[in-house]
Amino acid sequence: MSRSTIATVGTYPRLAGPRSVLRWAARMGIPAASRSVTGAIGVVLAAGCAHSGAMSSSGGPAPAADMSTTAPNPDPRVGLKAGLWDAGQAQWNLRLLSNSRPSAKFLGETNSDLAFSGPYALQGSYNGFQVWDISNPSQPTLKTAFYCPASQSDISVYKNLLFVSGEGTGGRIDCGGQGVKDTVSAERLRGIRVFDISDLTHPKNVANVQTCRGSHTHTLLVDPNDHDNVYIYVSGSAGVRSPSELAGCVSARPDQDPNSALFRIEIIKVPLAHPEQAAIVSSARVFAGLETPTAHAEAAEDQAVAAAERAKGKFTYKLFGDESVLPDEFVKRELAAIVKARGGTGAATAADSTTLRNAIPAMIAKDIAADCPGCTDKGITPTQCHDITVYPAIGLAGGACEGYGMLLDIRDPAHPVRLNAVSDSNFSYWHSATFNNDGTKLLFSDEWGGGGQPKCRASDPHEWGADAIFTIVDHKLVFQSYYKMLAPQTPQENCVAHNGSLIPIPGRDVMVQAWYQGGISVFDWTDAAHPKEIAFFDRGPVDATRLADGGEWSAYWYNGVIVGSEIARGLDVWELLPSGLISQNELDAAKSVHLAELNVQGQPKIVWPATFALAGAYVDQLARSNGLSADRIAAIRQSLAGAEKATGTQRRDELTQLATQIDGDGSGAGEGAKVKKLAGAVRELAGVGVGVAAR
Repeated sequence: MSRSTIATVGTYPRLAGPRSVLRWAARMGIPAASRSVTGAIGVVLAAGCAHSGAMSSSGGPAPAADMSTTAPNPDPRVGLKAGLWDAGQAQWNLRLLSNSRPSAKFLGETNSDLAFSGPYALQGSYNGFQVWDISNPSQPTLKTAFYCPASQSDISVYKNLLFVSGEGTGGRIDCGGQGVKDTVSAERLRGIRVFDISDLTHPKNVANVQTCRGSHTHTLLVDPNDHDNVYIYVSGSAGVRSPSELAGCVSARPDQDPNSALFRIEIIKVPLAHPEQAAIVSSARVFAGLETPTAHAEAAEDQAVAAAERAKGKFTYKLFGDESVLPDEFVKRELAAIVKARGGTGAATAADSTTLRNAIPAMIAKDIAADCPGCTDKGITPTQCHDITVYPAIGLAGGACEGYGMLLDIRDPAHPVRLNAVSDSNFSYWHSATFNNDGTKLLFSDEWGGGGQPKCRASDPHEWGADAIFTIVDHKLVFQSYYKMLAPQTPQENCVAHNGSLIPIPGRDVMVQAWYQGGISVFDWTDAAHPKEIAFFDRGPVDATRLADGGEWSAYWYNGVIVGSEIARGLDVWELLPSGLISQNELDAAKSVHLAELNVQGQPKIVWPATFALAGAYVDQLARSNGLSADRIAAIRQSLAGAEKATGTQRRDELTQLATQIDGDGSGAGEGAKVKKLAGAVRELAGVGVGVAAR
């Protein structure tokens, strides 16, 4: 997400949709001060507030478990009270453990993505990054608040190294807050910052890798076959820098110059022994041969709003047939320039307004020609990825690349190869990707409206601003279904699919996902054709009177809890509760998975330790699906309970005998594969040793 695409000052209208100037101007990184139509899009996060300091609030006692398998009706997320700090809340099968407000220098700025290391959650921000100790998830404590303004400070970590993205033109190498005023400057940072965080309280900047288009996001790739280096895939979608600022940056298209900075992914190699030597080692041209994808028009509600505003005398523009309203700030500035150009003074006249209206199409066309190399009369051809999720254990990556979803071969980390690419007219902006643990499915999210628009209204199509779920068959992506958070949101709430992660429930594909002011949604996509919501949390709007920025940027499972980066409100931590849709055994098995660190876009292979909870989770799933008879389920549960009470060789022998019996169950079972997993879990549990096995 580009926060420069999001909020305009005060109550100025927001430009609509991904096929508007808003989309390409933001992706090109055009500064707000630019005297062009795109310069009108800029902006300032309107989230200032009087509170200061980092505060944590507990969600109170855990609610009683809801063993129903159906969601509450009516949906409690609808009609919640608005408020920055006192908004109404709705939760189902989740419990909010804490909300920690940003520290002083981070209040009123946009909180962005998360990474994790040991007991710490590292939270990016447009003012730098904060490090929270979440070892007590009910009361996180602030370890470090490192001030270093840049957009959007996408963040990842590897042992003692921290990597932070910078894309906007105001980021400085020295982390100063004064910005960079010159068009060409040696003080500007657009690329990747590398920090040594051996001392978390005093991060040390050891390298800066400058890139031609900055780094909107990045992906850390730890290659299992290379123990000396890590790799960073840079997704930079801003305009190409002047070669006077960074030598070698070429803005021409590849068919005009083979060294073009467009239509490529820059790959950085970081030597672990000498991170100060981090440098770009290759540029992968994974976009070759792709055509301009078909995109849908704006929603009927947005079109009606634009037409109504035009009828009231507002200034509008059209791009690819979609009409949007220009911000008052831009109109006022341009009218003043017209008055001055004709030697006049005072207010603009009707003739001046006509002059501006007639000039707008040419201004749009000029800006597109100069700053949107992917734009054609058919639409926008993607020139970069927004985000890439790598899954090193299977040698694949999912590229969410603006107008396409891609499957990449990353076995040679410095030279990824495109295996397949898909487009979808229901998708406006392919934003992020998530594999299931088996690597047989790939989910993509669509950030329709750039993250700053209300795209979860009752009138919005379910297929727009949603997730698209694919199976992977012979390295091809095969579409299965869409998933979208179900609760209608108000026009005052920016809402669309955003960042999420797997929850390590064995035997199932379960994910938690952020939806900005739509809150978070936990859903099961084991059946790729029929995803189902199984838990949620939501707050009321930040502001009841206008569209103000806020909501969950990211929601990730990490070592037993769900951690969310709330754009305006700080850091949230939740507990997932047992219910009629998730058993206690399944939760205990999920909590048995402990990671030393986590970068969600560097997806790890989940491996469950041998526990009675793991075996119990498979039994619970077989009971839920009627995969075995009720009598057989009861008998297996009884045998597991008895073995858990036993010790030594008696436990081992009882479990070994049970595993053999379960093997026999598999031949006639409705879910033979699940029965086989259960038998394997019981057999592994028997082999743990003759001591006490973990719960």
